[in-house]
Order: sequence, then structure tokens, then C-alpha cells
Amino acid sequence: MRTNKEKVVKLSILVEVAHPVVRMPVVDGNGNSYYFPGVGGITYNFGLGDNAFKMHGDHVEPDVSTKNSNKDLNPTCMALACIGNEAVVVSGDGKGMKGYVIGKHGGIDHVLVWVPDKEKLTIGDKIQIKAWGQGLELVDYPNVKMFNIDPELFEKIPIQEKDGKIHVPVTAIVPAYLTGSGIGAGNPAATDYDMNTLDEAEVKRVGLDEVRIGDLVAITDHYNGYGAGGYKSGSISIGVVVHSDCFKTGHGPGMVIIMTAQNGEIVPVIDKESNIKKYLGI
Repeated sequence: MRTNKEKVVKLSILVEVAHPVVRMPVVDGNGNSYYFPGVGGITYNFGLGDNAFKMHGDHVEPDVSTKNSNKDLNPTCMALACIGNEAVVVSGDGKGMKGYVIGKHGGIDHVLVWVPDKEKLTIGDKIQIKAWGQGLELVDYPNVKMFNIDPELFEKIPIQEKDGKIHVPVTAIVPAYLTGSGIGAGNPAATDYDMNTLDEAEVKRVGLDEVRIGDLVAITDHYNGYGAGGYKSGSISIGVVVHSDCFKTGHGPGMVIIMTAQNGEIVPVIDKESNIKKYLGI
């Protein structure tokens, strides 16, 4: 599949391991209150490839949460970091260790990073990312908009071209009615938005309870070309699952959009092994 990757700008951005942030209590749709961990930090027992419903917490972020401590620069890091970008630890005991960007979490504005040995990191360690991917285009599919994915990772996804359409492997289909927090955000290149998991029976019926961090999923009737989660009948968006479920009403596992089209150019194909962990060779 032809892309313009040779023209896509690659830049250095710098983030650091972010301290956990606790938001207590968390109240669910039935009025129950929970007092448990939330976003940020180094999550030692939850990471890429784990079931998104595994943990008992509030939007638990996998592996390593990072941000630029300069509030004026962090929005740039959120916008430029792309899933699959190389991330190198440049300070502390883990200096020289190489990992990957595996997601972004809007609202708290964390860039999520996988490294092979989390135990070597401490809060405040700096990580330099080769931000590459925003501006990626599919030469033969101008109506498919691309965001948030490293061009080399994109090439590893076994997408099939058939009859003028691209068939993308996904582990699950997210119906438009099971989406929630984050819809309406103005910049699809700097955020995620959530599945809505209040109705546990419906979530299980459609198989969303089996999604893992890093899974590719398709969202039906959503076009993300100019903002997050716009309802458009017949549209398809492809996202990557980036954080855990949450009990808060209207929230659930987060999805970062990597592809979107509104005229049937994208066809999702169920493949239960479609996960960036596999494509990155981790």
C-alpha cells in the first residue's frame, strides 16, 4: 500500500514519567462509590496485551504514563506522539532502554509508553520519542484519513486491498451507541475517546469485554476526520485500545483513532489476534 511516509516529518519530543493522579471517589451509574487508583505512574501489573477489564481502577493506564512537565509543551507532545514511535529512556537507571509509544490518554493528557523493563524506571525519568506519523496519507485512498500511527507500524498491519477498499483486521466491532466520554473533542490527533460500558450485559453480548490493551477495533457509524466521535451513518473508524475500563458513567476503555473514512473505503475484518503487541514483535 502506497503512502507518503518519505515526506512525513520526524521530530524529537521529550516526556517524563508522570506521577500517579488519584480522583476519589469514583461513582458508577448505580450510585456506588469506589476508592481506588487512577491514572499515571508506572503500572507494574498491567500493560500492553492485557485485557482492558482486568484491573479494579479508574482509567488505569498500561505500562508507563508520561507527559512533558511544561504545560505549554505537553499539548505538542500529545499531538505529535504516534502509536509505534520509538521511545528511548535518556536518564536514570534505565538510560538507553528502548520502547514504544502505545497510546495517548486525553483529559489527563498522558503519552503511554511500553519499555521492556519497567523496574528500571522512576518517577521523573526522561524519555525521548521520535514523533513520526502525523501527516501520513494513503496515496491511493485520499478519502481515508490517517492519524496517530507510526508509518512503519502501519506497514506491519496485514491490511488487504480489494475492489477499491481496504480490509483492516480488528478484534471487535464497537457500535456507535456504545461510545461515550471524549466524543466531540476537536482534535483527533491529540486525544482518545471511550467505549461506554455502563450496560455490562450489552458490552458482553457484542464481545467488547474481551478487548485488550493494544487491540485494533472498529467503530461503526463514526467519522473522525475533523474531530473525535462524530456520528455519520455508514462511516468506519479504526482505533487502538489504550487504557482500562472505568466504573464512571459514560466511560470505559479508551480508543485512539488511527484511520477513518465515511464512504465505505474501510472494511473491518474480525481477527482476534490483531494487536499492536504482535505487530511490534514484543
